[in-house]
Amino acid sequence: MKNSLNKSQVERFSRQLILRNIGAKGQKKIMSSKVLIVGLGGLGCPAAENLVRAGIGTIGLIDNDIVSLSNIHRQSLFNSNDVKKTKVNVAASKLKQINPLTKIKTYKSRLKENNIEKIIKNYELIIDGSDNFRTKFLINDYCMKLKKKLVTGAISKFDGHIFTFDFKNKKTASLKNFYQEKEVSDDILNCEFEGVLGTTASIVGTTQANEALKMLMKIGQNLENQILIIDLLNLNFRKVKYKKK
Repeated sequence: MKNSLNKSQVERFSRQLILRNIGAKGQKKIMSSKVLIVGLGGLGCPAAENLVRAGIGTIGLIDNDIVSLSNIHRQSLFNSNDVKKTKVNVAASKLKQINPLTKIKTYKSRLKENNIEKIIKNYELIIDGSDNFRTKFLINDYCMKLKKKLVTGAISKFDGHIFTFDFKNKKTASLKNFYQEKEVSDDILNCEFEGVLGTTASIVGTTQANEALKMLMKIGQNLENQILIIDLLNLNFRKVKYKKK
């Protein structure tokens, strides 16, 4: 990347550039970063949109689903005209319109044991917007193996959980320290079974993007060894720290 931002970039990102914690140095870091979004649902859509608007250099989108009418109320990249279309294709097209500077790679697939390492090795940070804990544990395990940064989110009803992990730090807890794999079923914090308010998904997905940007620029505090629990029905936000037994 060039040492200085051009006139168009300065104008596009001007409101970020004037932030003391970001400036040109932080913006150039954002623009050189590569982020993978797993799942283009209620979490992945706002996360992807906010990252592209911020200027992420390369973003990967993985999802094998098509848009359904029930997606529209919470999945912000889709509208009624997109029903029955492939999610990654629709999302890529709309994100490119928002910021043509961002390189977008699409994977029309589920993330599985036989493809996960090949895909995530090319990205420095993974945003987990998947809707089941089987996939979440798989992502967690391979991010640990490949020493990636990971931002995980889960939602249900009016509630959300958010985690950040930087697996280059050997002292970082993993998702399995907060949830015991054998004790977690896929209907826990899953909106398909329990429902979800659309704003809950937007807030959690946007917070995941916010935490990702902070981690990439190495600014502020993160949720290392903590879980952020959001109860939007009662407007209660709390952090719970993992304590080693």
